[in-house]
Amino acid sequence: MTEGRWRRIDTSPAVEHDLLVIDLDGVVYVGPDAVPGSVEALTSARQAGTAWAFATNNASRTPDEVAAHLRELGLPVDPDEVVTSSQAAAVLVRERLGAGARVLAVGGRGVAEACRRAGLEIVDTADDAPAAVVQGYGRHVAWTDLAEATVAVRAGALWIATNTDLTIPTPRGVMPGNGSLVAAVAAAAGVQPLVAGKPQPHLFTTAARRTGARRPLVVGDRLDTDIAGAAAAGQASLLVLTGVTRPDDLLRADAGHRPDLVAVDLAGLHDAHPVAVRHGDSWTCGRARASWQDDRLVGSGADGDDGALDLLRAGCAAVWERTDAGDVTGPEIAVAPGPTARWAGLGSIG
Repeated sequence: MTEGRWRRIDTSPAVEHDLLVIDLDGVVYVGPDAVPGSVEALTSARQAGTAWAFATNNASRTPDEVAAHLRELGLPVDPDEVVTSSQAAAVLVRERLGAGARVLAVGGRGVAEACRRAGLEIVDTADDAPAAVVQGYGRHVAWTDLAEATVAVRAGALWIATNTDLTIPTPRGVMPGNGSLVAAVAAAAGVQPLVAGKPQPHLFTTAARRTGARRPLVVGDRLDTDIAGAAAAGQASLLVLTGVTRPDDLLRADAGHRPDLVAVDLAGLHDAHPVAVRHGDSWTCGRARASWQDDRLVGSGADGDDGALDLLRAGCAAVWERTDAGDVTGPEIAVAPGPTARWAGLGSIG
């Protein structure tokens, strides 16, 4: 009998950890609206004595604005409990170039404000000879903004991207994120930026340092930023399926992008988390079973949300073992529509 990659928790993550480092877009809210159940789950964790910090790659807003939004949703959050990729980028510029360095800030208000608070001087165009360009997400970023950034970068300015998330979840669906706009500047300038936000560990280590936490848990919806960043920071991670990542993405995840825990949504902070166990060519978790049959993975026992999640754990354990050994490239699975991304079953291995 062999246990899979998953971490076992018999109580709940909210009990086992003293700090929740929580992503925002796709985890707590999508656009202006809370993800169903997120406020209740976080409130219960806070009432139980677990500290929280909100770490976001979305650089468009200031910590004050983010905290105000969270308070509107019913979460009593202070600005110093919010850590943004704009703050990380501004600190990186100051460390590289010193206080007072001239910066061209491209993105939402949060980018320029973070630079000002870090003691940097904001300029308006590339003609002002900026020593650095900080590029972050902003809903109203225009071609002219990207053009100014390109001119400055080609002239030798230090270029720092707050993050390189290619997409961002919105109420209308997935839309281009900062990484898509960064790619346009990179193509025109012929260089790549330094990246300040996730998956770099700075946001996570800053949150733990501010609170003095010893057992932080990163909670996010993206494998390439939240989960990879948690691994880089040496922190445990919980993936929720309310945002960008879907179950088929998780099954195909490489070793550096695999979470310790998985849940449908933030209610999983208060659930036990079983592990998958291998018996011969089958992996079981609870009543769910993922079995290899002539190089096909067949799932059973996925009754209800809990059963579907257990089948996902078993399926991941089965696929990851084989992909790590170079035997398969990953499965095709069916995902039922809806914000909670309920997993319907396993198909054939591609």
